[in-house]
Amino acid sequence: MHIAIDIGNTQIKTGIFDRDQLLLRESFPASAMDDALNMLCGKYQVDKGILSHVSRLDSEQIQGIRDQMDLLLLDQNTKVPFTNLYSTPETLGVDRIALAAAAATKFAGEPVLVIDAGTCITFDFVNANQQFEGGSISPGITMRYKSVHQFTANLPMLAPENEIPVLGNSTANALHKGILSGVTYEIDGVIEEYRSKNANLTVVLTGGDANFLSNNIKSTIFATPNFLLEGLNSILIHNLAE
Repeated sequence: MHIAIDIGNTQIKTGIFDRDQLLLRESFPASAMDDALNMLCGKYQVDKGILSHVSRLDSEQIQGIRDQMDLLLLDQNTKVPFTNLYSTPETLGVDRIALAAAAATKFAGEPVLVIDAGTCITFDFVNANQQFEGGSISPGITMRYKSVHQFTANLPMLAPENEIPVLGNSTANALHKGILSGVTYEIDGVIEEYRSKNANLTVVLTGGDANFLSNNIKSTIFATPNFLLEGLNSILIHNLAE
């Protein structure tokens, strides 16, 4: 069995795989990492894993995971199942590397735009030749709410709404309308830009805000919450085959 581990600032997401089949997806707080990994690895007899992290892990924490399995630590030098055309590959985030790997593996021979709607919204493009060309990064939904509150004197800090108001007929509704409509217009616009240059474009939407956005953007998309974990597993399989 394989385990893909994605460690964020507050949450850890894991996927248990039998080769390329996802058997289980679990999330838990970063503070519970040791106990959770011990339980998962013991229950599913995991022997190989891949770790991606954007938070700071010390060498002792990483060694603790290595003690349980043959572990691949993803970084910018890891072998991947796509050609990286990024002009500064050493700065490419491991999350974006994993998403590009999933696109190249699951949609081989197709142009793919991956939209990851999390803390930031990232757009990553893999062409039909399985070459990662790059993309763009913009503030995520929650970051936009925080920004308008922190950089003004009187605008309140609001939580995102589940639905976009038809009209901003109050200050709260005006903020919801402006932020949420702005995000959906941006995403629809970026998709159309890529579609104008790439016939038969596949669009994948993932990340924490994917459910909300999938119900509010006009474009046809393929929404999956597990795309990053699947990408991590595809990188692990690619390296095992080397």
